Amino acid sequence: MRKLLLLLSAWMFVATAVAHDMVMHAKTSLATSAAFAPDGTLWMIGLNANKQLAVRTSADDGVSWGSERLLDTGTDVVAADGENRPKIIFGPHDIIVVTYTQPLAKPYTGEIRMLRSSDGGKNFSAPFTVHHDRQVITHRFESVAFDAQGDLHVFWIDKRDVISGYDGAAIYQALSSDGGATFGPDSKIADHSCECCRIALAPDRSGGIAMLWRHVYPGSIRDHAFARVRVASTDTTPPVRATFDNWHLDACPHHGPGLAAATSGGFHAVWFGVQQNVAGVRYAHLDANGKQLATPLVVPDRGAEHAVVAASGKDVFVVWRSFDGAKTQLTVWSSKDEGRFFVTHVLSSTQGESDHPQLVQKGDRVFAFWRRANDVFVERLGQ
Repeated sequence: MRKLLLLLSAWMFVATAVAHDMVMHAKTSLATSAAFAPDGTLWMIGLNANKQLAVRTSADDGVSWGSERLLDTGTDVVAADGENRPKIIFGPHDIIVVTYTQPLAKPYTGEIRMLRSSDGGKNFSAPFTVHHDRQVITHRFESVAFDAQGDLHVFWIDKRDVISGYDGAAIYQALSSDGGATFGPDSKIADHSCECCRIALAPDRSGGIAMLWRHVYPGSIRDHAFARVRVASTDTTPPVRATFDNWHLDACPHHGPGLAAATSGGFHAVWFGVQQNVAGVRYAHLDANGKQLATPLVVPDRGAEHAVVAASGKDVFVVWRSFDGAKTQLTVWSSKDEGRFFVTHVLSSTQGESDHPQLVQKGDRVFAFWRRANDVFVERLGQ
């Protein structure tokens, strides 16, 4: 009976978090992405009240914002909910890339669409589809990054390989050597990913990109896999298991991981899971191959959700939001010794709608970014 009650408690935690997300996004889609441009300007991208894709910029680290600028997406419908949100990243030679998912006719299907600028954002191309596969299936939850050589990688969750008895979906990628003007063939990273959790990316010391995603292991165990993509290539190291919560769940929890490169080597990772019937967000330092270097730490907030992580030197920051039934609170867990010891500090709270938190970096400075119903909260961490 006790085990059943604990399992029900874990399920209720997930159900509450998903229901909370649905309520938070029922009126206005707040799913937004942010990034600093090379000149230090902070950009954010998301849908406005009319469901149009728009960008705004700030020249003072989020203290004030300019007027919104609409981006031309033609007849596309832009998905902006939970972990499936528009993205913006900056590359070499004044290249700016915007990506989003366009939903298709069938439920849970979509295409990964892209706008690109080669003049620092003065002009953007018409939207185009990144992947070559055009089936009306899942191509969703994209993550994008430039590697050290300046090649553009786009990763997404894909269901072209699903047959009877196939667990989950797959991770695919496309590579562009010209800043998104053209892409090579679709390339599969791994089978049996979770169906709708974000893919976390971080720069690898070799110049490539490290990946962490929720994976479906035998018995519908929803732990996480790690792999590294070589620079200027679609070749990857064999995926390895990075987390061992052994969470059995016959569904997707809508809760992707976070990943950041560690100064001393390896990576800082955060994720949500249920271990021994205890739900929570966990942190671990991984080595260069994705192996945990110590027993994971559990953040001191049983309601923590959608955690992200960033690092600068020996400073490590884990940020999450939590809902107590009345207000949503933004909290940071800070370490000055690369994750050995953490202290907790509440950053802000709201009684209204809010998006998942993000961490954005400007050189060696880390900022918390949190879009709320009527404003945007931005604060530098570790001052």
